[in-house]
Parts: sequence; C-alpha cells; structure tokens
Amino acid sequence: MSERVEDRPESLREVGLPTATSRGVSRRVRRSSTSGVVRRSVAALLAAVWLLLAFYPVFYVLFSSFHRRQGFLLGNVWLPPVHPTVQSYGAVLKAGFVRYFLNSALVSVVSVVLIVAFSLAASYVLVKVTSRMSRLIFNILLIALAIPLQSLIIPIYTMIYHMGLYNTYVGLILPSIAFGLPLSILILVNFLRDVPNELFEAMQLDGVEEYGMLVRLVVPMSVPALVAVAIYQFIGVWNNFIFPLVLTESSAMRLLPLAVVSFEGQHSIDVPAVMATVVLSALPLIIAYVAARRSLLRALASGFAGGSR
Repeated sequence: MSERVEDRPESLREVGLPTATSRGVSRRVRRSSTSGVVRRSVAALLAAVWLLLAFYPVFYVLFSSFHRRQGFLLGNVWLPPVHPTVQSYGAVLKAGFVRYFLNSALVSVVSVVLIVAFSLAASYVLVKVTSRMSRLIFNILLIALAIPLQSLIIPIYTMIYHMGLYNTYVGLILPSIAFGLPLSILILVNFLRDVPNELFEAMQLDGVEEYGMLVRLVVPMSVPALVAVAIYQFIGVWNNFIFPLVLTESSAMRLLPLAVVSFEGQHSIDVPAVMATVVLSALPLIIAYVAARRSLLRALASGFAGGSR
C-alpha cells in the first residue's frame, strides 16, 4: 500500500496530469503576470497625467491665441475656442511685431557670434597655457557664474548711461556678451581638455602656428560644443527681459520680451494678443532647440562632467 502511494506522483507525471507543485507554480506565474500588467497600467496612467499637466500650459497658450478678445472671459477659457480666429495674430503684426522681431534678432545674433568667438579664443588659451594666472582667471569665471544678474543691474545701468550707450543696440549687446562668457568658457574649456595633446604636437611638428591650430584643429573638433553654446546663449539673449527694460526707453528699441507690454492697457489686457505674441516669439527658440538639442545636451554634459577634474 505504501509503495503505491509513493509511486502515485510519478504515475501522475507520467500520464501528464498536473501535480500540486506544478499547479502552485502556474498560479504564481499567473499572479506575477497579472501584477505586472497592473503595474504597467498604473505607470501608463501616471505618465499620461504627468504629460497632461506638463503640456497643458503650452496648449492653453496656443488655443488661447485663437480666441476673440470680445467675450474672452465670458466663455470657458480653459477649453479650445468653438470658433477659432487669427484676429489676434493680425493685431500683433500690425502693432509692430516685425520691428520688435528684427531688433531681437539683431541683438541675439550679434551677441551670440561674439560670445562664441571670444569664448573659443579664451578657452583655447586657458587650455594651452597651464600657468597659475590661467587657473586664477578660470576660477574667477567660475565665481562669476554665482553672481545673479539682478544684483548688478544698477552698476550696469550706470556704466551704460555714462558711456553714452543708453537706448542703443550696443548698450544691449555688451552686457549680454559679458554675462554669456563665463558659462560658455566653462563648457568649451572642459570640451577642449578632451582633445588629445598628440594632435597639437603633430601640428606643431608640421610648422603650424597657434592661429592655424585654432582654425584647422580646434574649431572642427569643437563643432558640437560650439553649436550647443550658440543655441544656449541665443535662447538666453532672446528671452532676456531685464536688459531691454532697464537699458532702453523708446519703442523703436523695444525687443520681443517687452512687446507684451504693448497689449496691456490701463484697465484691461488683450489676453489673446498676448498669447499670440508669446507663440510667435517662441517659434525661433523651438526651431533652434529641435535642430540642435543633441549637441546641446552632449556638450553641457561634457562640460559639467569635466568641471570636477
């Protein structure tokens, strides 16, 4: 009798019937698969909620620009308009948006070109000249990153005013360059430190001078970092509000961040026009970031990772 009981599990396996152990394993597998599906569903739901919360302000700005000014606050301002219109975009273009756009483009392009040129030359010198003075200058640039712009706006205004550059393009470009150089040099210095010294030595053996090495070696190898610096600084200068506010006074010198003020009356605000201004002024930034986002992220990661060395 005991022999038949002991042989029963083997006989069940032989005929293909499930044993208690196999049934327990299958139940655990089903429970684990079910819990995995539940976890993935919860994660997908949370991701959808986060996406809605993160991008809804962008959607709100976009569809608010297609509302009519008349009765904007009378309807449901949180939903897209039932009868969209481009009336606000026409009002923005008629109010001098093109002039503001050209002013911002001029200041931003000139500032970025000079920032990239000066920061590349300074970074090359700081990397090649390993002296106590170069390390001191680099440390001073690092300290400059910790100084907020708002704390220096009064000295900047005083200097620009006494130099006769108030309400001029040069008065906007010079401070933008000054505050854009420290971070740009930090990124480019740590990027150039990764360039092998053997390449510089090989070009020196060929009789190439310093300027030739800068143009023929440093610039081609630094294209990702230069693009990242250019995009980053372009976004910063384009969005700068405090310099145009303090260093200009005439409407002819007004930049895009100040264009929103044109649609603010004494007792009311044209909200659809303000939203249309925001959408039009953000388009160049979006295009620039999408075109060079990989170079921007890679160069920033390389620069800050090398800063600890």
